[in-house]
Parts: sequence; C-alpha cells; structure tokens
Amino acid sequence: MNAFAALQHALPKHAISRALGALARSEWPPLAQPLIRAFARAYAVDLSEATPSRLADYRSFNEFFTRPLAPGARPLPTDPAAITSPADGRLTEFGRINDGRLMQAKGQRFAAAALLTDADVAAQYDGGKFFVIYLAPRDYHRVHAPAAGRLERTVEVPGSAFAVNERTAAAVPSLFVRNERLVCLFDNFALVMVGALIVRSIETVWRGPESPYRAYRARQADQRFERGAELGRFLLGSTVVALFPPGTMRFAPHLTPGVRVRMGQALGTAAAAGVEA
Repeated sequence: MNAFAALQHALPKHAISRALGALARSEWPPLAQPLIRAFARAYAVDLSEATPSRLADYRSFNEFFTRPLAPGARPLPTDPAAITSPADGRLTEFGRINDGRLMQAKGQRFAAAALLTDADVAAQYDGGKFFVIYLAPRDYHRVHAPAAGRLERTVEVPGSAFAVNERTAAAVPSLFVRNERLVCLFDNFALVMVGALIVRSIETVWRGPESPYRAYRARQADQRFERGAELGRFLLGSTVVALFPPGTMRFAPHLTPGVRVRMGQALGTAAAAGVEA
C-alpha cells in the first residue's frame, strides 16, 4: 500500500469532509473568491466551455466546482445508437464483467453485487460491459445519461470517503464498494456515482436527499432520461461506474485504458438484438 492510501486509513475522513464542505458552501467574497482563484490556478481549470466563463461571477466554491456547460458546448453524436461518456475524466478501466467482477485498477477487482448492493440485479449484468471514469479536480463535474433509459430505482449507500484517484484505486481493495455512493438502476443500464475524500457530496436532478447518506435506502423511481440529459453532480473528487447487460453494448475500437474522455463522446454503440457485443 502506498503512503497516500495508508494515510487515508488513519485520517478522520468524514470530519475533514464536513469542515471543508462548510468552506466550499460559503458565499462570503473574501473567503470564496481567493479559494476559487487558488483552485483554478492550481489545477489549470478551463472555463472556455462553462457558463459563466469568469471566475468573479461565481458566488461560492461549490457553485464554481459544479459549473454547467455553455449551451451547445457538447453536441451529441449523430448516431442514435452511440453510447456516450457520462462525464469528463479519465477512462481508467473498461471491459467485460466476468464472474460478476469488474476491474478497479491493475491487480484490483471488485464484485458487481457489492457495488450495486443486490446480487440478483448484479446477475443481470454478468457477461456484460462496464467502464469506469475518474473525474479529476479540474474536470467538469456534472454527470449525464450515457444512453436513453428509464430510471427505475435508486439506492443510497453510506460509506467511507477515500480519494478515488488512480493511486488510491490501485492500493485500496474494493475502493468503490467501500465509499459512499448512489446506485441508479435504469431499465437498460446501471450507473453508480461514487463519492470521495473531502466534500464528497452527490446531488441529483430529481428530488431526494443530498449526501452524505446517513443510512442505506432504496427508492422506487419512474423517470425517463434522454441520452445526454443531466442526472446529477459531484463536489470534488469522484468516479462514475456504468454497467450494461450482456449483448447490449459494443465498445469503440479506439478505446484504451487511461485515455481522457469528454461528456457526450461516443464510447461505443448499442448492440443490435441477437448480435454478440
């Protein structure tokens, strides 16, 4: 285990998250503006696609961090069968779900049943496809639907708040299963928003409690989202895991682990009925 991962085991992660969360929510200009400017400078944040596009127009660090894209900034593929990236970030892993397990990082796998908190649901994805996108601090932090589908159920899962960067993912077993997360079960795919160290808040566009989640809770839903529609947003570090049932997705041939992707970019296509994906 590397030193950074070892340190996180010892840190009071929830207390740190609460304290820094209060700072991030502050709209007091003498506090908010220096924090925003220091962060933007440290991470070379690009606001050319954001709205507003001036740092001075953001009232709080949270407002800056969850900045929306300007209209038309991310046109979707013209192919209606394209399955798109739900977020900006790094495609850390992707592939087939074998024996109910997904790749977290080199040498680390985790169980779909533990991630989704339901063995019966996880069984529906065995033999299907998955991908993991890590959102770095400088990235756009809203999450969108990779395909059109109907949201049928959500599961709020309380947990830890480890960082989700690649160093930690390679060192902490079942990292995405340990951390707080929101499981979103659609009629044709599953998408999991994984919280992380520091603020770790997850917000959704539908009505529901904001994280941190105090208890495990499953909720029924019945809401259709078109491909590219916003689902929710993260505050600070975060990861998205998407799962597709067997025979429903074919990855684009150019993908390689570690490549940077952008929300709306085609990652693959929906497989034709009866065709092996």
